[in-house]
Amino acid sequence: MLLTEYLRDFAKTIAEYAETGLIIASELKADARAEKIGLIRATVVFENESKLFVTEYVDLRYKIEKLTYSFHYQDKDGSMIFRYDNAKHKPALGFNSHKHVKEKVLISEVPELRDILEEIINEFLKTSDN
Repeated sequence: MLLTEYLRDFAKTIAEYAETGLIIASELKADARAEKIGLIRATVVFENESKLFVTEYVDLRYKIEKLTYSFHYQDKDGSMIFRYDNAKHKPALGFNSHKHVKEKVLISEVPELRDILEEIINEFLKTSDN
């Protein structure tokens, strides 16, 4: 897969969720290091003014591999709600992919954008008006 294709799919996912009206703005940037390697940065603003900041350094040569990533979700005041990343910790955690929630660090799978958007919408934006 080419970086341009990955980026197109990334943008398409954001656009699909924007149709719900829960996303009010988004910005997507890519810095290609090669035809199949690059850095993607995105910001998604939700209707309650919370924000998701995404950074992925991807290598698409053999499979989709997120060399480094961060999905940082925060409230309108800038306080972290959660963050998925694979940053190294000292002392070592014993696992790479993890999720920060409040003071806890939990083991996690490498997330996909669609899964993160679903989590935000279902757990933080949906109201019980139904």
